[in-house]
Amino acid sequence: MAASGARRGGSLACMSSGTLRDLGLRAKAASRVLASTPGGCKDAALDKAAVALVGSADEILAANGTDVANAVAGGVSATVVDRLRLDEKRIESMGSGLSSLASLADPVGEVLDGWVRPNGLAIRRVRVPLGVVAVIYENRPNVTSDAAGLCLKSGNAALLRGSSGAIHSNKAIAEVIRGAYRSAGLPEDCLVFVDDPTRESVPEFLRLDGLIDCLIPRGGRSLIETVKEHATVPYVIDGDGNCHVYVDASADLDMAVAIVANAKTQRPSVCNAAETLLVHADIAQRLLEKLDPALESVELRGDRASRAILGENRVAPATDEDYATEFLDLILSVKVVAGVAEAIEHIGRFGSGHTEAIVTSDLDNARRFQQEVDAAAVVVNASTRFTDGEQFGFGAEIGISTQKLHARGPMGLRELTTVKYLLDGTGQVRT
Repeated sequence: MAASGARRGGSLACMSSGTLRDLGLRAKAASRVLASTPGGCKDAALDKAAVALVGSADEILAANGTDVANAVAGGVSATVVDRLRLDEKRIESMGSGLSSLASLADPVGEVLDGWVRPNGLAIRRVRVPLGVVAVIYENRPNVTSDAAGLCLKSGNAALLRGSSGAIHSNKAIAEVIRGAYRSAGLPEDCLVFVDDPTRESVPEFLRLDGLIDCLIPRGGRSLIETVKEHATVPYVIDGDGNCHVYVDASADLDMAVAIVANAKTQRPSVCNAAETLLVHADIAQRLLEKLDPALESVELRGDRASRAILGENRVAPATDEDYATEFLDLILSVKVVAGVAEAIEHIGRFGSGHTEAIVTSDLDNARRFQQEVDAAAVVVNASTRFTDGEQFGFGAEIGISTQKLHARGPMGLRELTTVKYLLDGTGQVRT
């Protein structure tokens, strides 16, 4: 298969133009150029990419239409199709995301701190790029532009491998962005796209030692387990979002209804959507009856107490597996608890460390919940849907880390850098 010609005369770096290691070498070479590229040059490239994406909407939508048609014919779920489908509004959002990144401060070269030793040696700690950031991801074409933009702004080359289900969309987006980089005077290989989405190529991709400086997997449990089994390069897990909302006894019920409904239904196919509702026994009857109409489209699976309140025809029996599942669908587990301590215990047992929320008017319970719940984001009186790089003011995110090293929570520009110590002396030698 011949590589397709990129917009504005470029060529798409893909498997047809070399082995995986060849592509990694190209990304590594581009990363060395990017490490010393001025911020203004990177911003100009991002602005060009933003304009090019919107200007290429017809081509991108045509490619996406092929992927969506294949997905529908293959019988995939509606939530997968929702993550896959692009429209003009989503492409405009992708472009505005790149423009927003261009307007942010460049993290590269930021001096974090500095000091002078008694011998006169001056030491500074500064931010520098990671190098080559690899992203392996499932059916989310917007990840292609988000990852490419975040990597460029933070001075990293992006080595991207999407799924077979979004291959046409991802290639079209990558082609446009590479062409924009070229027209801005940067190496096209600042973005390298792997067009071999077969399962057999995954282990090799995960073992590009010396070429990948940081791997970020974005996908379901199967992908994460594959990374854990095969990866020999450093990685940061963008893990499951088994998120909870706990409604405390003192909660404002109208607020609670609005938060729970938003957290579950506003976009159920994403990782920061709520999967379990925990409700204090003292208000369970009032809250669940008030909440039920707002969750009309949601399948409920609950414990004995919630089933007694809403009826066994409305609420199916929940199992431990339900409480442990990231549904990514219009399904919600429900459990009535005795108080904040039981809610925290339940989250500790079943939560994935992503986002947990409490709705309460009790300040002590709010602070206890924030202190004792172990998650990347712990929210008081707001929806779990706010755990997002753009909502946090990061411009965008390359993923949401559920681990603790080196990044946790939404990973923006700063999380795509590391540090370097710069030492300036006047002839000092160690004795």
